[in-house]
Parts: sequence; structure tokens; C-alpha cells
Amino acid sequence: MVCPVCDGSGWKTVDRDGRSAVVRCDCWRQDTATRLLGTARIPKRYQHCDLLSFDTYDNESLDEALTRSRRLAESFPVIDRGLFFLGPPGVGKTHLGVAILKQAILTRGARGLFYDTRDLLRVIRSTYDPVVRTTEFEVLRPVMEADLLVLDDLGAEKTSEWVEETLNLIVNTRYNERRVTIFTSNYEDKPDHTDPDSLLFRIGFRMRSRLHEMCDFIDLDGADYRELQPHEGAEALKRNWAERQMRGNLHPTGRGHRQAKAQLRGDGKADLKWPGGRAGS
Repeated sequence: MVCPVCDGSGWKTVDRDGRSAVVRCDCWRQDTATRLLGTARIPKRYQHCDLLSFDTYDNESLDEALTRSRRLAESFPVIDRGLFFLGPPGVGKTHLGVAILKQAILTRGARGLFYDTRDLLRVIRSTYDPVVRTTEFEVLRPVMEADLLVLDDLGAEKTSEWVEETLNLIVNTRYNERRVTIFTSNYEDKPDHTDPDSLLFRIGFRMRSRLHEMCDFIDLDGADYRELQPHEGAEALKRNWAERQMRGNLHPTGRGHRQAKAQLRGDGKADLKWPGGRAGS
């Protein structure tokens, strides 16, 4: 249907201080935002995510994460640092990353992009196949040049020299060009390079240092949204979170988890080190 305001031209005439001016029509802005959203590679499972639908159920860490997410989305692109969400699976890290990305695209016309880290590396590897008519540069360029990039589940990929060099290239390029990036990870950010469950072990000293320059690190701790039944809501999340705290099954940055882990290891019966895995929704 042709827009009745601009008759499909994408431009409309407005009055400014008694003078006529031509500006972009609202339909053009909407069409542009829709097109940008369609090319952002947001998975279908997360396309519904927005900041309004993120339920914090009186959880302080989630309240803080939501506040920081809103601040970034509303200030974009006039911001200096991105965000790095850390926490166990299912607490909402990916939800927040996608929500910020969508708002920046719809309200600011940002060229945004979402990638699961493992999927990105898989796509890059596929360029080495002579049957695939795509070059490595064609894959990497939009990732490095996007106004806003969400790189999900950092650290879940199998480590290798090639993986480290590829991810460092992406991170360093975006750092040098001052392009905002949002990361998520299930791994604890602690300065122990020998612990395979630490972010440092997974990504290396160089990248960790750069990420701390690029982003504010935010720890999320709460219930696993994926454990909810279709009819359950915030009350069930509160209950599950309380039970999780009582079991000492907190994200490794939490004091309760460290105490429980020390006690259980002392008995020699269990080990609650967080195993990593897929990022939360």
C-alpha cells in the first residue's frame, strides 16, 4: 500500500517557522528499520525479546542489568563502552543483548548484527571450502563494521590458536574503531588462567584485557527461565531462584557459591564448578 503522506516517494513536506522543508517520511524510516532488523541475524527464538518483557522478579542483579541495558539503548550511539553480561545459562543474558540491539535498530537506525560465537567461527571456516563462494573478508567485514554487534556465548568455542587470533582480530578492530559491542558468556571472570572454567582460560590474557577496556562487566544471577512451565511466571522464578540460593547453586562470582563449593570439596563429595555451556535466553 502506497503511503498517503509521501505517495511512495519517501519524502514529505513540513512547515518550519513559516517555511516549507522536505524531510524523510515516517514510512521510509519504518521501512529502513524493518530492513535493518531483518538483516541483523537475530535467531527466531529471540526475536520476541525486548526490554519491556524482561522480568527481573525483584532480583537485584537483574534489576541492575536491565537498568544498564536501558541506559545503553537510550544513549546509543553516544556511548563509549559496551556491556559484557556474565552468568549461568537461562538468566537472561541473550535476551538483554538482543533487546538492546533491537531498540538501537528501531529507534536509531543502527546497522546491528547478532552472532553466536561458535556459529560465527563456523561460518568463517566454511569460507575455506572451495565449494562455498564466500571469502573470509566478506564474512568478517560486516562483523567488524556493524554499528552495534552482539557476540553471544563467548568462550564456549573450542580453544585453538586460530580461534584466538580470529576473535582478537574482531575485538581489536572494533576497539580501534570505537564500535560498540555487547558480549555474553557463561564463564566466570577471574584472574586464574589455569582453571578451564574461567573466562581467562577460554579467551586468553590479551582478549580479556581488551574486553575490560571496551565493556562494563555485569554479573547476572537468578533462576533459569528455561525451567519454567508454559503457565508459570514471575512467582515461579522467585521460588526457583530462592531454591537455587539455598542449594548454593549460584553463579561462581557469588559468595554463596564459593562457600558451598569449598564445603563440598572439603567433604570430597561434589564439585560445583560451573561447566559453561550455552548462553541464557
